[in-house]
Amino acid sequence: MKHNSSQKPFIFGKTNYLIMISGILLMAIGYLLMKGGGSDDPNVFNEEIFSPRRIRVAPALIILGFITQIFAIMYQPKEQGK
Repeated sequence: MKHNSSQKPFIFGKTNYLIMISGILLMAIGYLLMKGGGSDDPNVFNEEIFSPRRIRVAPALIILGFITQIFAIMYQPKEQGK
């Protein structure tokens, strides 16, 4: 059976895609941690807006997710057998 030469190989390998998925999950978790904390009444101030979860943990997870995405794009697995 002949190999179809019109079929192009994937740009990235399986490892790259797994790293990308983990980066997307990190960013999604970061955005979910920032969610909420508002007040229904505009005249009432809610201190929960300035919780450490929102101003330290969530942005750190989002930045880590972006760094993971860059790493996934740049990562080249070592060639086997050489």
